[in-house]
Amino acid sequence: MLNVVITGNVAAGKSTVADWFVRWGLTVIAADDLVREVQSPGTKTLRDIESRFGRDVLLPDGALNRAALRKKVLADPAELASLNAIVHPAVARLRAERTEEARARGESIVVNDIPLLFEVLRPDNFDLVILVDAPERVRKRRLLERGLTEDEAQRLMASQLPAGPKREQSHIVIDNNGGLADLEKRAREVWAELPNTAPR
Repeated sequence: MLNVVITGNVAAGKSTVADWFVRWGLTVIAADDLVREVQSPGTKTLRDIESRFGRDVLLPDGALNRAALRKKVLADPAELASLNAIVHPAVARLRAERTEEARARGESIVVNDIPLLFEVLRPDNFDLVILVDAPERVRKRRLLERGLTEDEAQRLMASQLPAGPKREQSHIVIDNNGGLADLEKRAREVWAELPNTAPR
């Protein structure tokens, strides 16, 4: 089974490409979905988050208040590291389960959608690394359009490694510096080549 990972800095367009891969028939294991699952009410991960960051990171119904938690961790790298130490091991275990389920179903390709690949994992754990990249000014504009403040957008972008070294360590780079049609054309080219790629 070809174990692919798609990554990209925030607002680069990675999720759009991953969504197309799903639509075109690939199995995609999205880190954001895994995070939501391990942080759902009643889980050990959410209890650990509450214990570390306080009751105010929960909504009245007991669900995680993502905006409140984001403000806490983006203001302090040590706090972000503490959160990652709680969440990432749980996500890794769930990802391994989903991968084995796909293998058992006879899937020939699995795509892992992991925004923080280079920050928290080893790229060489995957057969193929696909990076979606966009200029910094474009990514910042998209974050502002999503409702983040200038400071929040800057902190979020600064919390990730720059794209340059990521490009050097990726097997395929999809540049998202044009329109949506250009991005889809390039994504479809990559998608079409995946079945011809042998696992390492």
